[in-house]
Amino acid sequence: MTNVFHRNPRQTLAVAVAGKGIELIDSNGKHYIDASGGAAVSCLGHGHPRVIEAIKAQLDTIAYAHTSFFTTEVSETLADTLVQAAPGDLDHVYFVSGGSEAVEAALKLARQYFVELGQTGRRHFIARRQSYHGNTLGALAIGGNAWRREPFLPLLVPAHHVSPCYAYRDQAAGETDVQYAQRLADELEAKILELGPESVAAFVAETVVGATAGAVPPVADYLKRIRAVCDKYGVLLILDEVMSGMGRTGYLFACEEDGVVPDIVTIAKGLGAGYQPIGAMLSTRRIYDTIVGGSGFFQHGHTYIGHATACAAALAVQRTIAEEGLLANVQARGEQLRARLREVLGEHPNVGDIRGRGLFVGVEFVADRATKATLDPALKVHAKLKSTAMQNGLLVYPMGGTVDGVHGDHVLFAPPFICTEQDIDRIAGLFAQTVGTVLPSSRNAFA
Repeated sequence: MTNVFHRNPRQTLAVAVAGKGIELIDSNGKHYIDASGGAAVSCLGHGHPRVIEAIKAQLDTIAYAHTSFFTTEVSETLADTLVQAAPGDLDHVYFVSGGSEAVEAALKLARQYFVELGQTGRRHFIARRQSYHGNTLGALAIGGNAWRREPFLPLLVPAHHVSPCYAYRDQAAGETDVQYAQRLADELEAKILELGPESVAAFVAETVVGATAGAVPPVADYLKRIRAVCDKYGVLLILDEVMSGMGRTGYLFACEEDGVVPDIVTIAKGLGAGYQPIGAMLSTRRIYDTIVGGSGFFQHGHTYIGHATACAAALAVQRTIAEEGLLANVQARGEQLRARLREVLGEHPNVGDIRGRGLFVGVEFVADRATKATLDPALKVHAKLKSTAMQNGLLVYPMGGTVDGVHGDHVLFAPPFICTEQDIDRIAGLFAQTVGTVLPSSRNAFA
């Protein structure tokens, strides 16, 4: 019997007792390759000595000081480090304790920005279906994960959703990437006009869609076209890089690959690599100056924002990524992982799509490759893949409801940036073994 209120109380969990490199170890001594970094968190793996030493050193100095009284050297240094790496004029950082908090802060900052400008009618947020932005009420309201939203709909503020950039499912036959991107941009513009441009505050999107749909990257110049629509109507662009940012796609900020600078970007997960709870919101100078020149006070805050020990861990993580050239390894190992998965699973009758950027890779499963028909949701294939992989000593991050919140199965990979070629080969091999057990390729088992 446990007194912990676990997220799935009916499930008996293994007890993690140690972690080293890309592996976790349970109380029975079993080793698991952490091929998902938890939920794309542990980008440096486990037990990294440099990060642990930085945390210890910070505890010897000052563990915590409330930000209404003090700043700390380490939070200032971390902010400087992030701003130097960020694209455009994203030059002010607001630290929080995780991704949901970062998104909440972004939404409130967007609203307050327009209040300070006297544009008090700007209250609507537009996001995309099959997105995920967090589990706090504001983040859940703008998110497009139908399964997570449904029980709490009476509590959620109104939000508006347009189509995701999901080429595997939604790009029409004969439609080029550029045409598809323009169609989606036109849809956003139509939604803004429907709501009234003077009433829309921001458009919110994951740069690369994460857990809800499984590492879905944008096509062509989709984000540039979205940026142009937002600029046309004075709407802020908020990019959620909680899962895809901080090097996960091979760029510190995923939007760099798309040549787009948002007005606000949210980060977490890989920021602190799981060594301490931390997230952040970066905003442009224009937004910051509007607050400073207006009320002079951002009407928001949490007890643990700017936590010194968390900032020390994140600073060590970011310095390690930069000084060890890990972004190049992410790009190389990511290409290898997608190539190896295509080699071992590309012809499997139930593997529909293998996609992603960097070490952020998704595999979508189908009942029929030709029609892209989904597997029966009652079979919970994604859950079976997770449990079988774990039996095989491999940790992956699965999700159901890939297509519409009910139908569809995928598995997400987000292994540590420190992976070697041999590690990637092991991950692909173990996953192929797992798929062969759950979905025998000799017959279309669950069509």
